[in-house]
Amino acid sequence: MKLSNLAALAALALASTAGAARAETDIRIALVSSISNGAELIALDRGYFKEYGLNVTIEDINTSADTIAMLATNRLQIIAGGISAGYFNALQKNIPITIIGDRVSTPIRHNLMLRPDLKDQITAIKQLKGRTIASNGAGSVSTYELGKLLETGGLKLSDVDVKVLRFPQMGPAFANKAIDAALVIPPFTYEFLDQHLAVEFAEPDKLVQPNPMTIAVIMVNTDWAKANGDALQGYVTAYLRGVRDYCNAYHHGSIRQEMIDSIVRHAAERNPKLLNEYPWVARSPDLRVNVASMLDMQDWYVANKFSTAKLPAEQLVDMTYADAAVKKLGPFVLENKESKLTGCR
Repeated sequence: MKLSNLAALAALALASTAGAARAETDIRIALVSSISNGAELIALDRGYFKEYGLNVTIEDINTSADTIAMLATNRLQIIAGGISAGYFNALQKNIPITIIGDRVSTPIRHNLMLRPDLKDQITAIKQLKGRTIASNGAGSVSTYELGKLLETGGLKLSDVDVKVLRFPQMGPAFANKAIDAALVIPPFTYEFLDQHLAVEFAEPDKLVQPNPMTIAVIMVNTDWAKANGDALQGYVTAYLRGVRDYCNAYHHGSIRQEMIDSIVRHAAERNPKLLNEYPWVARSPDLRVNVASMLDMQDWYVANKFSTAKLPAEQLVDMTYADAAVKKLGPFVLENKESKLTGCR
């Protein structure tokens, strides 16, 4: 073959490669730092997103309440985080967002933690009256959990001093005695226990109703979704594969060490010892959202003046992408059938 022909073929191959690269769909997602990030991270590391022609970029956020505007304006296409009051407020204003699947559901393993020096002084929720308690955002799902816990002791949010702090700031605040308690999520719960910065006090999993709770979800910009339906379906299917890997790791299946390595490599948690010693947050292996839990959040936000939205369930969630992904992948298969852990089944 002539050199000119070889050169032409090489140029054609390069052009095809460049065209394939250009064909990738960019998706920017934002995650609240949590052990549950393992699902997205393993999907990224194992190339699940790439199989669907997706170039996924991950950004860290403190609370989904802070980034609803970025989702609404398509600076982010997907947010994975708590169901904040801002979500219901946005829907009430016809902002183009919706929930498309579960991210964290019972057991969520959140905890209302106390400073260690207070563990003998405060032994009941009613004794928190007048105390300074940290939440990661005004109108965040953590505030909902805190409010519901306080109600079990006959208190309201107005009976305590709520201080908004990012989860990483709560550790120093405990150490400096700037707060008395905080609503904390894993992995921070385990870090504070390990560093003796706080002690466990009250568990939403045991005290908050309705149960099971769906407290974190996947949200998407619906205008982007309409224009990129195939890409979004590919994302949800790839994500569901990551979710099922996570669930098998949760139940101590063969993928557990790989999952831990992925979580640590991406710094969702830097200490593998904690991931081995403490239980993980659970989720639905089919991305199912507990609508009763979500409606209770909406009602609570309204009652506590974080929102005025009173929307029906069919306006709050769109499960069509999740349903299609489940149909494609089939039923979830639990590898470690001897596991006694609840959740993630």
